[in-house]
Amino acid sequence: MPDTPEPSASSSVPVPVAVPSHFQSFLAFDFGLKRTGVASGNRLLGTATPQATIKAEGDARFAQVEARIKEWQPDALVIGVPYHPDGAPHENTRRAQKFARQLRGRFNLQVFEVDERYSTTEALASGARDADAASACIILEQFLRSLP
Repeated sequence: MPDTPEPSASSSVPVPVAVPSHFQSFLAFDFGLKRTGVASGNRLLGTATPQATIKAEGDARFAQVEARIKEWQPDALVIGVPYHPDGAPHENTRRAQKFARQLRGRFNLQVFEVDERYSTTEALASGARDADAASACIILEQFLRSLP
Protein backbone atom coordinates (compact mmCIF):
# COMPACT_ATOMS: atom_id res chain seq x y z
CA MET A 1 0.00 0.00 0.00
CA PRO A 2 1.47 3.44 -0.91
CA ASP A 3 2.44 5.90 1.81
CA THR A 4 0.56 8.73 0.13
CA PRO A 5 -3.10 8.40 -0.85
CA GLU A 6 -4.04 9.42 -4.37
CA PRO A 7 -7.11 11.55 -5.00
CA SER A 8 -10.18 9.43 -5.55
CA ALA A 9 -11.86 9.75 -8.93
CA SER A 10 -15.25 9.56 -7.24
CA SER A 11 -14.65 12.24 -4.61
CA SER A 12 -15.53 15.84 -5.34
CA VAL A 13 -12.46 17.29 -3.62
CA PRO A 14 -8.96 15.77 -3.79
CA VAL A 15 -7.68 13.90 -0.76
CA PRO A 16 -4.64 15.64 0.75
CA VAL A 17 -1.39 13.95 -0.27
CA ALA A 18 1.71 14.03 1.92
CA VAL A 19 4.46 16.20 0.46
CA PRO A 20 7.96 14.81 1.08
CA SER A 21 10.08 17.23 3.12
CA HIS A 22 12.87 17.14 0.53
CA PHE A 23 10.51 18.72 -2.03
CA GLN A 24 11.52 22.37 -1.73
CA SER A 25 10.80 24.07 -5.07
CA PHE A 26 7.52 24.09 -6.95
CA LEU A 27 6.06 25.33 -10.21
CA ALA A 28 2.31 26.02 -10.15
CA PHE A 29 -0.20 26.26 -12.96
CA ASP A 30 -3.62 27.85 -13.21
CA PHE A 31 -4.91 25.84 -16.18
CA GLY A 32 -7.09 27.49 -18.79
CA LEU A 33 -8.11 26.52 -22.30
CA LYS A 34 -6.38 29.52 -23.89
CA ARG A 35 -4.06 30.76 -21.11
CA THR A 36 -2.29 28.97 -18.28
CA GLY A 37 -0.98 31.03 -15.39
CA VAL A 38 2.42 30.09 -13.98
CA ALA A 39 4.13 30.78 -10.66
CA SER A 40 7.32 29.55 -9.03
CA GLY A 41 7.95 29.24 -5.33
CA ASN A 42 9.71 27.41 -2.58
CA ARG A 43 8.94 25.85 0.73
CA LEU A 44 11.57 27.77 2.71
CA LEU A 45 10.13 31.23 2.00
CA GLY A 46 6.52 30.07 1.56
CA THR A 47 6.01 32.59 -1.21
CA ALA A 48 5.30 32.45 -4.91
CA THR A 49 6.45 34.65 -7.78
CA PRO A 50 4.36 35.13 -10.93
CA GLN A 51 5.90 34.01 -14.21
CA ALA A 52 4.81 34.86 -17.75
CA THR A 53 1.46 33.31 -18.59
CA ILE A 54 1.50 30.57 -21.20
CA LYS A 55 -0.71 31.64 -24.09
CA ALA A 56 -0.93 28.39 -26.03
CA GLU A 57 -3.08 25.30 -26.45
CA GLY A 58 -2.42 21.58 -26.96
CA ASP A 59 1.14 20.49 -27.69
CA ALA A 60 2.29 24.11 -27.94
CA ARG A 61 1.30 24.51 -24.26
CA PHE A 62 3.39 21.48 -23.28
CA ALA A 63 6.44 22.79 -25.13
CA GLN A 64 6.23 25.98 -23.03
CA VAL A 65 5.62 24.00 -19.84
CA GLU A 66 8.70 21.91 -20.63
CA ALA A 67 10.79 25.06 -21.09
CA ARG A 68 9.62 26.35 -17.67
CA ILE A 69 10.43 23.02 -16.01
CA LYS A 70 13.92 23.05 -17.53
CA GLU A 71 14.42 26.66 -16.41
CA TRP A 72 13.15 26.29 -12.84
CA GLN A 73 13.88 22.58 -12.21
CA PRO A 74 11.10 22.19 -9.62
CA ASP A 75 10.89 19.22 -7.28
CA ALA A 76 7.17 18.95 -8.01
CA LEU A 77 4.27 20.69 -9.75
CA VAL A 78 1.09 22.19 -8.30
CA ILE A 79 -2.14 22.48 -10.29
CA GLY A 80 -5.19 24.51 -9.37
CA VAL A 81 -8.38 22.49 -9.81
CA PRO A 82 -11.64 24.46 -9.92
CA TYR A 83 -14.88 23.36 -8.30
CA HIS A 84 -18.36 24.83 -7.95
CA PRO A 85 -18.86 26.77 -4.69
CA ASP A 86 -20.57 23.70 -3.17
CA GLY A 87 -17.54 21.52 -4.01
CA ALA A 88 -19.14 19.77 -6.96
CA PRO A 89 -16.91 19.14 -9.98
CA HIS A 90 -17.67 20.63 -13.41
CA GLU A 91 -16.18 20.45 -16.91
CA ASN A 92 -13.16 22.63 -16.04
CA THR A 93 -12.51 20.41 -13.00
CA ARG A 94 -12.11 17.45 -15.33
CA ARG A 95 -9.96 19.46 -17.76
CA ALA A 96 -7.58 20.59 -14.99
CA GLN A 97 -7.32 17.03 -13.65
CA LYS A 98 -6.57 15.75 -17.16
CA PHE A 99 -3.85 18.41 -17.46
CA ALA A 100 -2.40 17.20 -14.13
CA ARG A 101 -2.33 13.59 -15.40
CA GLN A 102 -0.66 14.70 -18.63
CA LEU A 103 2.01 16.59 -16.68
CA ARG A 104 2.71 13.52 -14.52
CA GLY A 105 3.04 11.34 -17.60
CA ARG A 106 5.10 13.72 -19.73
CA PHE A 107 7.52 15.09 -17.15
CA ASN A 108 7.66 12.31 -14.54
CA LEU A 109 7.19 14.78 -11.69
CA GLN A 110 4.79 14.50 -8.78
CA VAL A 111 1.78 16.76 -9.28
CA PHE A 112 -0.23 18.10 -6.35
CA GLU A 113 -3.78 19.32 -6.91
CA VAL A 114 -5.11 22.34 -5.01
CA ASP A 115 -8.73 23.46 -4.78
CA GLU A 116 -8.57 26.80 -6.54
CA ARG A 117 -12.07 28.13 -5.94
CA TYR A 118 -12.08 31.93 -6.05
CA SER A 119 -8.38 32.31 -6.91
CA THR A 120 -9.12 34.27 -10.10
CA THR A 121 -11.68 36.42 -8.27
CA GLU A 122 -9.07 37.13 -5.58
CA ALA A 123 -6.44 37.93 -8.23
CA LEU A 124 -8.77 40.35 -10.01
CA ALA A 125 -9.83 41.97 -6.73
CA SER A 126 -6.18 42.62 -5.90
CA GLY A 127 -5.80 44.55 -9.16
CA ALA A 128 -3.50 42.02 -10.82
CA ARG A 129 -2.39 42.96 -14.34
CA ASP A 130 -2.07 39.27 -15.26
CA ALA A 131 -4.90 37.51 -13.43
CA ASP A 132 -3.73 34.08 -14.62
CA ALA A 133 -0.21 34.44 -13.18
CA ALA A 134 -1.58 36.05 -10.01
CA SER A 135 -4.03 33.18 -9.63
CA ALA A 136 -1.17 30.68 -10.01
CA CYS A 137 0.62 32.57 -7.17
CA ILE A 138 -2.46 32.34 -4.97
CA ILE A 139 -2.75 28.61 -5.69
CA LEU A 140 0.92 28.00 -4.91
CA GLU A 141 0.93 30.10 -1.75
CA GLN A 142 -2.19 28.27 -0.52
CA PHE A 143 -0.37 24.99 -1.16
CA LEU A 144 2.82 26.19 0.58
CA ARG A 145 0.82 27.36 3.64
CA SER A 146 -0.62 23.84 3.96
CA LEU A 147 2.84 22.27 4.32
CA PRO A 148 4.19 21.39 7.75
